[in-house]
Amino acid sequence: MSESLLPYAVGAAKRARTMAVRVRRKVERMNTVPALGTGVRPRPVVAPVHLSVLGGRTLNVAVPVSRNSADPAAARLELIHGSRRVSVDLDVETGPGSSGLLTATVPLRYAEGEDDTSRGLLLSSGVWRFSVVVTDNGGRETRADLSAPAFAAVDGPMLPTSPSESSGAVFRAVRSVDGRAMLKVSAPAHQADLSGFDLRWDRVTVRGRLLAARHPLESYTAEVVRRGSNKSVPVPLSWDGDNFTFDLPLRTMTGNAGVQRTWDVQLRAGRTKLKVAKRLTQVRHPKQVFRTPFRVISLEDGSLTRVHAYLTPAGALAVACAAIGTNEDA
Repeated sequence: MSESLLPYAVGAAKRARTMAVRVRRKVERMNTVPALGTGVRPRPVVAPVHLSVLGGRTLNVAVPVSRNSADPAAARLELIHGSRRVSVDLDVETGPGSSGLLTATVPLRYAEGEDDTSRGLLLSSGVWRFSVVVTDNGGRETRADLSAPAFAAVDGPMLPTSPSESSGAVFRAVRSVDGRAMLKVSAPAHQADLSGFDLRWDRVTVRGRLLAARHPLESYTAEVVRRGSNKSVPVPLSWDGDNFTFDLPLRTMTGNAGVQRTWDVQLRAGRTKLKVAKRLTQVRHPKQVFRTPFRVISLEDGSLTRVHAYLTPAGALAVACAAIGTNEDA
């Protein structure tokens, strides 16, 4: 490298390091909750080999066994929130060149005021503290908190945190202000989750699920709203528990030949409007991943319309319709 270019290279390297530090600090602030991870008595801290929530609802943890301690007779992982305490047994794994690992893979479930833990850890909203309890052969227990792992700033196709597909709740590993690992549980948001839609030759059927309903189910109605205007068209819908289905009113949504209209699909209950959207996913860019085809649909009056049902960048369902003629023209 010539001497004339050396100052520019040094400056670029300094700017890259500065940007990396800023990004790391921003990620750390985003994953830090204003709470202390210790109880009344400070405990020893152990750094986990691995700590994550996969798929929005599966806790994976691996903790090293202390080299100074004998093989544990039993171990468990406790999550503590106020006076509530839930636990799961840790498996003791040994391998060559290692002092051993305490591991667990357990489903996370969201509920308020329930006690059934037969199908995983049942957690309510709030911040839960991790604690590892190891029992030796003599029955003596030792406790240690988990230190928070480093949170990577990855801008890939998958989000670092996603809602649980079963409940809509969010389970997110965070750190306390004193560096302990914690689990933040957030209640499911009031939303109309898009389960899917069926493109047929004579109709488009939308399927979804209502989460965290705030009104009786019979007070919710479906509608399509035309972009660029205040026009909305109500749509009859049917319920099966919290699941709903309805057919799009394509005849009303289609304008004159050569004119394309775009409509947003939503549920309404009084003044509450919920866009039907696919948000219970770990995909960062739904529109780029969930690609949908154009479909020519024959309407009841014999006319043809070109329909494109697709997801917006935010995951909401939108439908574009354009008349293209009649069956006789085809």
